[in-house]
Amino acid sequence: MRLLSVSFTILFLFASCTTLCRGFNITKILAQHSEFSTFNHYLSATHLADEINRRRTITVLAVSNGGMGSLLSRGLSLPTMRHVLSLHVLVDYFGARKLHQLSGDSTLASTFFQASGNAPGTSGFVNISMHKGGVVSFAPSDSDSDTYTPASFVKSIFEDPYNIAVIQISTILESPVAEAPAEAPSAVNITELMAAKGCKTFADLLLSTGDAAKTFQNDIDGGLTAFCPLDQAMDDFLPKFKNLTDAGKLNLLLYHAIPVYYSVQMLRSNNGVMNTLATEKKNYNLTVQNDGEVVTIKTPAGVVAKIVGTIKDEDPLALYTIDKVLEPRELFKKEVPPPAPAPAPVVAEAPKKAGKEKKHVPAQAPEPAPGPDQEPADQKAADENRAVKMIKGAGSLATVTTVVGMLVSLMF
Repeated sequence: MRLLSVSFTILFLFASCTTLCRGFNITKILAQHSEFSTFNHYLSATHLADEINRRRTITVLAVSNGGMGSLLSRGLSLPTMRHVLSLHVLVDYFGARKLHQLSGDSTLASTFFQASGNAPGTSGFVNISMHKGGVVSFAPSDSDSDTYTPASFVKSIFEDPYNIAVIQISTILESPVAEAPAEAPSAVNITELMAAKGCKTFADLLLSTGDAAKTFQNDIDGGLTAFCPLDQAMDDFLPKFKNLTDAGKLNLLLYHAIPVYYSVQMLRSNNGVMNTLATEKKNYNLTVQNDGEVVTIKTPAGVVAKIVGTIKDEDPLALYTIDKVLEPRELFKKEVPPPAPAPAPVVAEAPKKAGKEKKHVPAQAPEPAPGPDQEPADQKAADENRAVKMIKGAGSLATVTTVVGMLVSLMF
């Protein structure tokens, strides 16, 4: 039975590996090529990297550090820089082979800039053209064709056919519309949002506890995901909260936020242990899990809270309501179930009469502890789980093969 179970596990993982291995992270891809470090930095600073990673079909037109110099010299604001770089993200797949097989010599490709709604009229598209000698050029649709020198294809950096292509182009795409001064996003008052959506008690505690509210507010620009307990859950928890020290109260509130923006879709696909705003000298970590469409947050102290609503989900801020207060292990010990009752004492048997002495039977020795060839069942299960996680995080067939070998070894 155990052999059959492991066999089905292996077959399932092989069947699903293709999908699992397709996930990509543009930051990690570009980090392997130091000549694109500046371009990579601004993808993260403008939060475009997160949007790229959420897409299934995308092409990124990367520019080397030298090519980024002309753009940086213009002193553009971060919102304007986002517009310019979003012009370098095409919402279709254009690998090197597809580019050199363009039908009709040219095509008009939509970009993040056009899809954002910030590009008026027909701007926000990029014209891709094939020229003699196999030269492929890229030009924004609002550029002046008489004076503008298009960027050209240099090389392919990374390709996962029909999912993502990262290619190098010679220069930054210059667009008068994209480079026009962009308005900074309006300021968000995080406690007002919470109070208006059923989390007034939590919002009031943020305002009245040290610099909790200020910490939440200051982290928005860099990306923030906050879990706000509903008033009923918070009111039931208040007696415990009042017994904490001032430092404990602050850390508990900061424990309800992750210093990274996560949409609901990202939380469903990025399960695992995560740091919080309270994570400094101590762990103060929590674990995000999902069961289908339901996302839960589990703490090492044994609390499991469920996301029950969304207050705001717009990069760089995500605010969610939860049904329980998150209790960190650093402040609350995990409840341990009471020990099982001791077994009843064994009553000694009365001695037999002379001449009928009972034959002595030695007590049965306890079974030996599991040795190297006798592994406990729970340890094998843990090994299987660890192998499954390794396969889910595997980035290559070689890694998958290695881990499957580990699973097979568990049969014997």
